[in-house]
Amino acid sequence: MNATDVLEISREAIWVMLKISAPLMLMALVVGLVISLIQALTQIQEQTLTFVPKILVLFAVFVLTIPFMSTTLIEFTRELMAKAVGIGVGGAG
Repeated sequence: MNATDVLEISREAIWVMLKISAPLMLMALVVGLVISLIQALTQIQEQTLTFVPKILVLFAVFVLTIPFMSTTLIEFTRELMAKAVGIGVGGAG
């Protein structure tokens, strides 16, 4: 295994992490902005108002994106294991 292989695997791992976390992070951003706008317009400064809707929305988005997340992780793991086997076979010969 050389530096190019390590960089490629690291790049793929970061890309998978971004793909998996993007739906949750984007929804947290949208919900946070909407709640902040509502709080600014109504001058309601209740701290729990920001957390409860955000938790509920993030839980719903997480449940809806579990198939996408698991498929992405399984595909990445399979590719990683195939590369590990290829490196192991190449290094033994």
